[in-house]
Amino acid sequence: MNEIEKFANEVDQNIIDVGQDKGLHTMSSQWLQKAGEHGYTYNFTWMGRPIIQTPQDILALQELIWKIKPDLIVEPGIAHGGSLIFSASMLELIGNDGHVLGVDIDIREHNRDEIEKHPMSKRISMIQGSSIDENIVKQVFDFAEGKESILVILDSNHTHEHVAKELEMYSPLVKKGSYLVVMDTAVEDMPAGSFPDRPWDKGDNPKTAVWAFLKENHRFEIDEKIENKILITVAPDGYLKCLED
Repeated sequence: MNEIEKFANEVDQNIIDVGQDKGLHTMSSQWLQKAGEHGYTYNFTWMGRPIIQTPQDILALQELIWKIKPDLIVEPGIAHGGSLIFSASMLELIGNDGHVLGVDIDIREHNRDEIEKHPMSKRISMIQGSSIDENIVKQVFDFAEGKESILVILDSNHTHEHVAKELEMYSPLVKKGSYLVVMDTAVEDMPAGSFPDRPWDKGDNPKTAVWAFLKENHRFEIDEKIENKILITVAPDGYLKCLED
């Protein structure tokens, strides 16, 4: 065993140990809940645009993109555009012809302007419309035609019904070895009533949609190693690895 393999094995064991430390997982969830009361995820930017993510999830996505080297990253949910910029910058570093396709029901003009004038815009396309509208989904699939490796990151409307439909519609894009990532599954771990101005809540959120999806779709499994590695995540049970084409 060489030094690189030895280090990798040590890291793997660290992650296994963390996974078995249920108290640490509880503290991490409690920390995220408390930090969320202060709008923690809104504090960060990527190359100048708000990304609205935890740094830990950003790092996890970086590892996935570098590993998968996708031809296309599909992202329902655009907001300020930081995630699109992040994904595009990773593809730029990889150096392939990869592209990012964002979908949002309301791409606000000031956000569109900032995204389109950003240096990474050359790798970004956007579609305005509901991510579960059949016409919009057809546009996404037409755009994806000929792409061999596709990563999908769902981060739009967080109700169970909406995410369940997204999972049904977009999962066929993802092939063996790639991932379908569902953000904000942590809503299920928050106290009921934590989102009084939103239509989602405990019992009606992305995680409940993931659980229902996995009962019917056996092409995917939860990659627990990612959650055990980063500990603090808005996507517990949300990193879904594709096992077969």
